[in-house]
Parts: sequence; structure tokens; C-alpha cells
Amino acid sequence: MSTSAAKSSVLLDFYKTEYNDGLRSFYLPDEQLQFSALPHEVLTAAAQDPHRYPVVILADSKPVGFFVLYDGEEIALYSDDPQTIVLRAFSVNHAEQGKGYAKQGLLLLPDFVRKQFPLARIVGLGVNMKNSPARNLYLKCGFEDHGRTKIGPLGPQHILTLPL
Repeated sequence: MSTSAAKSSVLLDFYKTEYNDGLRSFYLPDEQLQFSALPHEVLTAAAQDPHRYPVVILADSKPVGFFVLYDGEEIALYSDDPQTIVLRAFSVNHAEQGKGYAKQGLLLLPDFVRKQFPLARIVGLGVNMKNSPARNLYLKCGFEDHGRTKIGPLGPQHILTLPL
């Protein structure tokens, strides 16, 4: 983690229109874009689905990361517990990568979910088996791999869970 990230104030906030400019400037290289969508693409789908809750990772009030929390029918693919919330479309703007923001955002996630979704007991996610850097990060941040898998858009995914 760089010194600048260590001094930054990082927090999670539900998407607000005031974050649009920062989110529209997000860039991901092709090797990352194959595993996640850009925020503006995800926001379009979220606007039409009441079970998708867009969340922004902010560093000093600037959007640096993005993800969606999901509580719809597909949670059964991630956990047998009906009180699961799913983490989807996690990304950090390429210009902000390597500064520790992804890790900081994930470490803030349990408290954020407990506060905003008090009935949730588990956060689940699917990570493509070819995306080892992301899987390793999730594991370092407390997610667990119990050997469950599912087929995703680009092939098999590890299902990881984070008990709350």
C-alpha cells in the first residue's frame, strides 16, 4: 500500500448522482474488464432492479472503487443461507489501483453491510477461476472458500463467503 492511500480517508457510500463524473472516468484494461463491468454499465442495470444496491468506494471524497450489493433470487447460487447478500461487479479505477483501496473497501464491507442490511449474515461472491489476483485479495480480506463453484459468464467461478 502506498503512503498516499494510508493517509487517505476511505469510506463506503451508496451511489449518489454527485459521484457520476468520477465513476464515468473509470477505466479498466481489457484483462480486468473481462471479469468486471465499468460502473456506468452496472448503474444502468441497477436502476431497473430494486435488488441491486450500487456502492462507491471513496478516498478523500473521490470515487476510486465501485461494487453492487445484491439481495435477489440468485443469492441461492452463493449460499444456502437466505440472509446472504451478494457482492458483484467489484472494481477499482485503474488509475487508483495499487494504492490499497480495494483492500480497504473490502475491510470496510462487513460493518457497512451490518449497518445497512441488519438481517444479512453472509456476504457471498463469485470470482472467475482465472482471476487469481482478485481471489487472493478476497481471501486476505476474510472471505472463505469452501469449495463451492458455479458457472459464470466466462466459465467456472469460485464461490467465496464472508460471515458477518
